[in-house]
Amino acid sequence: MHLKTTGVDHINLQVKDLNALRKFWDNLLGFKVLEGFPDVKGVVVGSAKAKIALYESKELGDVRRQGFSHLGFHISNFDEAKELCKRNDEPILYKDIVSWPMSHSLYIEDPNGYEIELTDTWGSGLK
Repeated sequence: MHLKTTGVDHINLQVKDLNALRKFWDNLLGFKVLEGFPDVKGVVVGSAKAKIALYESKELGDVRRQGFSHLGFHISNFDEAKELCKRNDEPILYKDIVSWPMSHSLYIEDPNGYEIELTDTWGSGLK
């Protein structure tokens, strides 16, 4: 017997600056605050299909590649992703769009240094 997964419910991230991260996710994916936890300096941002819990931790060190690679999001209007990232002054990693065997991806970092993958194909086309 296996548990039957219908999707990833949410991702929980520690962040250095809660307000900067709220703004980042709103500007990039239109994620609004869905719930707040002022007693622990936290919020849940997202949409009906994707949610991220953000909790402020001022002492958070460098998060780059410490047992965690990146967050990936399928983007239905992927052809607009590069332009939006440029407009928001989000540096594009790996020089440009990366072509994979069944998909294309654009990589950026959030203000904490967490890598974000924006892709044109759900699940990289894997079945």
